[in-house]
Amino acid sequence: MATTYIKAPTGFPRRFIIISADEQGITELGFDDTAPEQTDSDNPHIRQCIHELDEYFAGKRQDFSVKLNPHGTEFQTRVWSQLSTIPFAVTWSYKDLALKLGSANYCRAVGMANGRNPICLIIPCHRVIAHDGSMGGYSSGLDIKQWLLRHEGII
Repeated sequence: MATTYIKAPTGFPRRFIIISADEQGITELGFDDTAPEQTDSDNPHIRQCIHELDEYFAGKRQDFSVKLNPHGTEFQTRVWSQLSTIPFAVTWSYKDLALKLGSANYCRAVGMANGRNPICLIIPCHRVIAHDGSMGGYSSGLDIKQWLLRHEGII
């Protein structure tokens, strides 16, 4: 497993974006104010991810093509796969996402899986909001969710 970081763009609520990958693809992407002590950016998936993130933050990329390898339960991976279909600058409610997965009764489970998304931003859990239009939650912090939605022109 390789892990590295890049400096977050100016004005971003955290100082660093932390990226981890294995041979199959990106396994984690998160945000922190502290850089990891040991880093390894020699992984080709990490190099591609850094390039695509640079383009996203420069306003030149709306979709990511880097290979992903998130680890989770079968239901979580179904939710994360569905999350990946939410277009740039579009929001869905937790209910919308639950309905796409087969039942409005899945709302709470969808929210839990959304909160456990290991590859924030690339699997765009920030694009899921409450049914009433409010922000809802965000495991990395609402300040980051608001920044990302503002970056995409949603708010």
